[in-house]
Amino acid sequence: MLHNLIQTKKSRWLQSSECMVKPLLDYIRNKAELRDAQIEAIETYLFLKLAGNNKPLADLFAEGFFLEAMNLGKIRLDARTRETLEQNIPARALFQLARMPNGGASLLPELERAILEDSAGIDYPSVIRQIFYNIDYADYLFSLPMGAGKTFLIAALIYLDLYFARNEPDNPLFAHNFLVLAPSGLKSSIVPSLKTIERFDPSWVLPEPAASDIKRLVRFEILDQPKSAKRSNRARNPNAQKVNALISEPDPMGLVFVVNAEKVILERLELGAQMELIEKTEDEQDRAANELRHLIGQIPHLAIHIDEVHHATSEDIKLRRVVSEWSRNGVVTAVLGYSGTPYLPDAEKIAVNDRVQLRFKQITNTVYYYPLIRAIRRFLKKPIIQTARNLEPLEIIRRGAQEFYQRYGDTVYQNGARAKLAIYCGSIPRLEEEILPFLVRELSIHPDDILKYHRGNKDYKIAPQDEIDFASLDLPVSKKRIILLVQVGKEGWDCRSLTGVILAQKGDSPTNMVLQTSCRCLRQVDKGQNETALIWLNSDNEKILDKQLSEEQQTSVAEVNSLSRDVTDEVIRRSRMAHLNLSTIDFYQLRIDYDTLVVSPDPQTALRLDELAAKLGQYKSHAQVQTEELVGEARAELEVYRTDTISETQGERARLDFWLAEIARESLGTLSLAQLDARRSQLAQIFEMITSSRNGARCFNALYDRDRINARIRLAFSARRQLETRQEVVPKRAELLLVAELDPVKKHAKLYPTDQDAANILKYDKTHKTMAELDQMRQQENQRRQASFQPDPNNPFAPAAPDLLPPFTLAVKSKDQTFHYLPYDFKQSGFEKVFLEACLTLDVFQDRQLEIYYNGERGLTEFVIQCYAQEDGFWKNVGRYTTDFLILQRKADRSIYKALLVETKGSGFESQPEFKKKKRFVETDFLRINRAKFGYAYFDFIFLRDEDPPELNLELLRNKIVSFFAAPEALIAAPAASD
Repeated sequence: MLHNLIQTKKSRWLQSSECMVKPLLDYIRNKAELRDAQIEAIETYLFLKLAGNNKPLADLFAEGFFLEAMNLGKIRLDARTRETLEQNIPARALFQLARMPNGGASLLPELERAILEDSAGIDYPSVIRQIFYNIDYADYLFSLPMGAGKTFLIAALIYLDLYFARNEPDNPLFAHNFLVLAPSGLKSSIVPSLKTIERFDPSWVLPEPAASDIKRLVRFEILDQPKSAKRSNRARNPNAQKVNALISEPDPMGLVFVVNAEKVILERLELGAQMELIEKTEDEQDRAANELRHLIGQIPHLAIHIDEVHHATSEDIKLRRVVSEWSRNGVVTAVLGYSGTPYLPDAEKIAVNDRVQLRFKQITNTVYYYPLIRAIRRFLKKPIIQTARNLEPLEIIRRGAQEFYQRYGDTVYQNGARAKLAIYCGSIPRLEEEILPFLVRELSIHPDDILKYHRGNKDYKIAPQDEIDFASLDLPVSKKRIILLVQVGKEGWDCRSLTGVILAQKGDSPTNMVLQTSCRCLRQVDKGQNETALIWLNSDNEKILDKQLSEEQQTSVAEVNSLSRDVTDEVIRRSRMAHLNLSTIDFYQLRIDYDTLVVSPDPQTALRLDELAAKLGQYKSHAQVQTEELVGEARAELEVYRTDTISETQGERARLDFWLAEIARESLGTLSLAQLDARRSQLAQIFEMITSSRNGARCFNALYDRDRINARIRLAFSARRQLETRQEVVPKRAELLLVAELDPVKKHAKLYPTDQDAANILKYDKTHKTMAELDQMRQQENQRRQASFQPDPNNPFAPAAPDLLPPFTLAVKSKDQTFHYLPYDFKQSGFEKVFLEACLTLDVFQDRQLEIYYNGERGLTEFVIQCYAQEDGFWKNVGRYTTDFLILQRKADRSIYKALLVETKGSGFESQPEFKKKKRFVETDFLRINRAKFGYAYFDFIFLRDEDPPELNLELLRNKIVSFFAAPEALIAAPAASD
């Protein structure tokens, strides 16, 4: 919901001069240790922290911080509503939210209607505060799917906060200390995973020496000590003692407390009838628990991170109340939540007025959302979901285990861990008495390969070794292949080598957690590999999974399954933007705004209806029937034709009142029946003309175009309007590659360069050496091999010559002049690949130190030109143009000096009217506008046809390069691109 608006505003901020952290974000991207999901979440956090001044979302929303430019003149509004939206920023913000696209409809159509019908009857600030839970502090939710790295994201934000806090210790925006909370009921799985925060390398987000300095500053404390000492009758809380000792130090900074919310904060609280907190103080245990809660509320400059925040239980309601109380003490800088499923079990209801109530299923303070399907495409294992219908649970387990061993029996990941299968059992007796014996006796799986793990009961206990084995599953020492689980191993279980899951019957997983349980096996193990996983479900669990995928992730089992097909035929693609230090493209864009002006408020309805009645013949067609009659003795030679014109043909039954209601209905509320009834006599005259009487009833004459007549009648009641356009030239800044991690593509012959060349390019990038240096090293190695080669004349199988390193291929040799991502996909035109290779071999291309980048893959580039054409004195939008290639020339400081737009298309495409208009705009107005703004020819354009001889295209390109690009020595005094 809101995250879409935030994404738009954030992207503009990142490209603006107001973004002072751009070098830091560039460092994080260039370091390439974090996933794009984590980096984008960091960008969102810094945007809200710095540009949004860390304000509550309700305040930012009501202030219009997320507002986009809205042309109210294009929207059909009455005068009162228009005035409200023009003057009331919270109203306009809600109106924009309501009208956001949602499939083929608006996001909140009921809210949109409420504003249009009674704009003055809504308390807009109150509605906004309700939408954001009446929170008066910064409370932001980041939604990343399982396996995307939420724990490392928490660590990254902690280090970034400390980095800024050390530079500006008195700035209230930045936290000095941190509390990481696990939700109630998940302490056994989530708190251990949160301990991995301590292993985070701060150099992934901060340059040295700042990273090492802050690493030394940070102190991690896990608050999980029991509340009473052994053999003691006195209740005490060692966690509270620990917190008290640490915050008693002067100006504490870098404290990171990791704690389970239920265990040490909420345990001695109850909710009253009105959902208020009741603090128990009857005994020493109450006082001990309350003491810890109050001490945490005194930690200065505190940021609170809450993992798996989507649990909407009574414990979480208590947690929100406690956090709000801490915030009122003035110590909380921000509350940051993390969830893979940002949806509530039951929709939140918000009253707009007495008649309209909004329902929100998604958690409304979600500021960043990375969908599961995108993660599967980019870095998670691609699941193969098998649904077993009409099979007994044990038979499902048999088939699932057999397929697991067939697919992954020999799979050992790079860290030495073996692939594993989790079978969820529903109950301890079912695990111990049914499934475990079945695996051993029926499937002949060795008991040493099986690990059973549960909480235990009076009949079955878990041995200490089982605890150790469960914690060691991702290590090479673990020999376990099958893990049997009961009520554990769902959210928070971080086992990357888990490669399969079986839910064989309803109840093996709680109904509301089938999605989370099924996805346990999707975590990536080896970065950059096409990994798959296996999920076996009975039909009940498959239906639940499909429903949850639809509601929470806007996808389906079928779509997820499609991603695993032919995964071995996919090619992983890589960004090289950081290596090439390729900056954004600055350009200027013509923007046309359209305004509708009321020329005459009096529609002159009577006159226009009379004119319509006088010209009804223009809305009527005439059917002709031709008959043939042969007469005379020579019938075969004599033909006589008679043509009859039909002026009337009977259509559907007609009634005047029904017809008027039809006209009013088609007006979509802009024309009422009362207005039509005021002109009933004139409309009745038209009705008589377009209908005829048959057998005492009237029918429409089907030869009249009733749709056009109805439209003209509605127009007769409208004020006369005139379309006016306003034009301005606006600066733009475009990324040549919008995403850091690209989706894989199917392998085909038109990918360039080859897999081997791409691997070599990435390998040589890591050396940070120029191609000249690499070639010199290659020659030196060949000289060494030649000098040390000793032929063996006595061995007929010995080599006759030294094994020399081959010359670099064209693609590898040109790696610092092209390939901002690997590989380029030229499946739409083989000519593009031929052109790129020919361009790289041109002497003038090399002499002028040029670079060439493919820009033609839609969805990956932001460099798109909006094109217009002059028609009847008005600018008309004719679509967006994306050039195939950009040939760039850079100055010594690596900023872009000039850019040549290259279009490579066939003559058939060239003749299309739409393309001709776009091409003309780019060749004329676009080049003219940018020349005027830059003060020199920053852009030029060339069009090459694949039907023309290659030598002709190469000569045209050579001449354009010579005429447009400066000689390298001229770049020293070249004007700046922003002049």
